Amino acid sequence: MQRSAEYLRKVPFFAGLADSELEMVSGVMIERSYAKGSLLFLEGEPGEALFVINRGRVKISKSSPDGREQILHIYKDGDIFAEVVLFDRGPYPATAEAIEDTQCWLLRNADMERLLEAQPQLGIKLLRIMSRRLRQAQLLVRDLALQDTYGRLAGLLLRFIRVEGRREEEGIVLELDLTRQEMASMIGTSRETVARILSRFQKEGIIALDKQRITVKDVEKLQDWTEAT
Repeated sequence: MQRSAEYLRKVPFFAGLADSELEMVSGVMIERSYAKGSLLFLEGEPGEALFVINRGRVKISKSSPDGREQILHIYKDGDIFAEVVLFDRGPYPATAEAIEDTQCWLLRNADMERLLEAQPQLGIKLLRIMSRRLRQAQLLVRDLALQDTYGRLAGLLLRFIRVEGRREEEGIVLELDLTRQEMASMIGTSRETVARILSRFQKEGIIALDKQRITVKDVEKLQDWTEAT
C-alpha cells in the first residue's frame, strides 16, 4: 500500500499525520475503481465506508418523489465523502455516481473507528468537514426556498468561487467541468434556464463564458443578484 500512503500525504484530511501513521491508514484502505456512469452506492443502502477520491469525479445526488434529480455536490481528487455513516451507522443519505472514470480508497467503518481512537485529531477534522457541509446544505435550502432562478444560480457561482475560484488578471476563473444540465440539477431548474441566465450575466459584463470555463468579472454584481429576491 506504499502508493496509497504517498497519495494520502497530499490529502488535506490526513495532513499532519506522521509517515508511520499514514502507513497505518493506508494499510486498511480498500482500492476500488469505477467506470464513468457506475454507482458507488445508492441512497438508502447500508452505510459501510468513508470514500477518498484518488482520481476522478463523483456526483452526490438525491431523487425527489417525482423522480427528479437534485445534485448536492460534485467531488474530485483529494475529496472525502460519506463520512456521516461513521457517526450514525445509518444508510447512505444520498446516491454517489462516478461522472468520469474514478478511483477511490475506502475506509470501512470499523477500521475508521479504530483510527479515530488512535488519532483523535482525525475526528476533529471530520466534525469540521461535516459542520461545513451542514452549513452549505442550509444555504442551499434557503436559496431554493427564497430565491428565484437568477439568485440561485448567482449563489451557486459564488459558492464555487469560495471553493475553487482562481484569481487571474481578467477576474476569478472557475474551471467547473460541469454540463449546463448538472448546474441546473444543483439549483432545481432546467438546462435551458441556466443557459439563458448565464447569457444574461455575460451580456451585463458579470461573467465571461468559454465552454466550461467561467470567468467572474464582477463579484459584487453577482452578489447583488442573490440579494434581489
